[in-house]
Amino acid sequence: MATVLAPLPPVADWFADLDALRRRAPAFFAGRPVILDLTGLRLDRDDLTGLVADLAARDIAIFGIEGAPLDLLGPGLPPALSGGRPAGEIAMPDAPPAAAASTSAASLILDAPVRSGQAILHLDGDVTVMGAVASGAEVIAGGSIHVYGPLRGRAIAGAAGNPNARIWCRRFEPELIAIDGLYKAADDLDAGFTGCAVEVRLVADAIRLAMLVRA
Repeated sequence: MATVLAPLPPVADWFADLDALRRRAPAFFAGRPVILDLTGLRLDRDDLTGLVADLAARDIAIFGIEGAPLDLLGPGLPPALSGGRPAGEIAMPDAPPAAAASTSAASLILDAPVRSGQAILHLDGDVTVMGAVASGAEVIAGGSIHVYGPLRGRAIAGAAGNPNARIWCRRFEPELIAIDGLYKAADDLDAGFTGCAVEVRLVADAIRLAMLVRA
């Protein structure tokens, strides 16, 4: 699942919104393929080169470009892309996620599984998923994340700057986990925890995993 960034004029204001998202969710783009959609812009090659450089300076690597004339692209720029399957828009930080039930302003409870291609963004507190988080899905919380089924997608806790946030899941099979901007991808995780009930927390600025003991 790739994220599509579609800059709109004025680009300076668009970057301000992007920077606000990065401040509130530092790990949002970690390990994520990004496609740049230029349909809403008219750029020359120098403008495009500068735009890609500005994104790279924010640690956002562009996987490919859509909506640009082919003669605008070339050496030193990402390749042109076409096709793909839209998976819906991701809400910006101040927008509540759709299709979710909340019991209070500080917590979000999802009674249904989070399906592949879905992204849940809730920066005002904890997120509890009563089912599974599928591969290709993502949950981003300002507080902690509780998953009462398998965690196979991405779980990003403490995204609003909370190092005390934690991640709990009944079956640990994530693509990526993160707390307060520190993250580990699947390849960096101890395989001994795979399939187990696990708690993830920060200890001395490092991600630590621990087995959950079942009664």
